[in-house]
Amino acid sequence: MSLQRILIVGNLGYLGSILVRHLKTTDPNCYLIGLDTGYFAGCLIDPYISFDQQLDEQLYADVRSLHENDLPDVDSIIYLAAISNDPMGNAYEKPTLEINHRSATKLASYYKFRNAKSFVFASSCSVYGAGGDTPKSETDALNPLTAYACSKINAETDLRSIACNEFSITCLRFATGCGASPRLRLDLVLNDFVASALLKKEIRILSDGMPWRPLIDVEDMCKAVSWAKDRVVNDNRFLALNVGFDSWNYRIKDLAIAVSKELKGVEVRVNQNAAPDKRSYQVDFSLYRTLAPSNQSPKSLEATISELIDNIMSSRFNVDDFRKSHLIRLNTLNQLRSRNRIDESLFWTTC
Repeated sequence: MSLQRILIVGNLGYLGSILVRHLKTTDPNCYLIGLDTGYFAGCLIDPYISFDQQLDEQLYADVRSLHENDLPDVDSIIYLAAISNDPMGNAYEKPTLEINHRSATKLASYYKFRNAKSFVFASSCSVYGAGGDTPKSETDALNPLTAYACSKINAETDLRSIACNEFSITCLRFATGCGASPRLRLDLVLNDFVASALLKKEIRILSDGMPWRPLIDVEDMCKAVSWAKDRVVNDNRFLALNVGFDSWNYRIKDLAIAVSKELKGVEVRVNQNAAPDKRSYQVDFSLYRTLAPSNQSPKSLEATISELIDNIMSSRFNVDDFRKSHLIRLNTLNQLRSRNRIDESLFWTTC
């Protein structure tokens, strides 16, 4: 087999930092090219630990400004670049739509005619919105509630029309990510709970704790990306797929309780008077179970929590008010804005 060249767009983020290691472990001979604008390059929980050195090549560019001539020839493209949660999407709605949607489809269009074989797009289960107690499958109606969720659906719609027999496109509707990473995010629900338990000895749940969330460990996300990159296409040249595990549909309060069991002396406080949280949904992952049977041994929730504890403790990260730290992605963007390093559209300035 010839050397596989892979472009990871958004490699200097939470998932990309782990994906580089995963791809090099599973195929040491692959040639990995990272492309990132660098917003979060410095968001390392431990400045002495990074997997970036495993890349064969690193490019720095804003995906919105890319021209076809700027792009390397590759076999597969993994598109992780995104303004990647609801608070950031609400604060920077226009860049969210441009980066998450338009730039993804533009890049796919470029590579369709450059002999690339596959395009993997990181989508989200948040496209289902308020889902109630019935698990949502790929054939259910979509109900995006935020700019972030809308950007993912718009991208999926356009990518469907780009796919062809020679260029497969897979949209992975990920459950909410969690787990350890060199570029740890603490604006994800389980990661937040672990940090709060460690640093504050309590977990405060702003809702009544009853909303459902599907979760997935970041390492299981990497396995799904690797599978999608090389999947057997058959008639599914375009595929939008829920990625996660039925056993990883959890109520918010149960996640907090699981963390408190791993860290003794942690108090869990639930806001019993909170208004109902519309962002409640369970997801049906049976199609993923059928299509990717070799990926059906997920990490346990207890193992993910334990690794998060080690991730934070070994780095000696001890900022008491961690929600104001650089490990909250919106804080990083706002700090770059306040220093005039990026403008209101999130383009880098010359300052």
